[in-house]
Amino acid sequence: MTRIVLAFMLVMAFQAVSADVLIIDEVRQADRMELPKNGQNKATVEAKFGTPLERLAAVGDPPISSWKYDTYSVYFEYDLVLFTVLHPGAVIEK
Repeated sequence: MTRIVLAFMLVMAFQAVSADVLIIDEVRQADRMELPKNGQNKATVEAKFGTPLERLAAVGDPPISSWKYDTYSVYFEYDLVLFTVLHPGAVIEK
């Protein structure tokens, strides 16, 4: 019984380590990607990155809107980029 518990613990530890590696790989890949930068306006983003798949209307005060692309979303405050967020698991090169 003790061997089964030990084997289970080792398997779980290995899975945790490999998950950390995937997150690190995703962050490294994101650093190499060309993404919209903070402070760019909507016209610049659309000219450089193309038309988004979806445009979500602004909500709140100040108004925050977002554009969805294949592997990331861009969030705007008024007309300026606040930040770009990668979609989970969408950017890992295989």
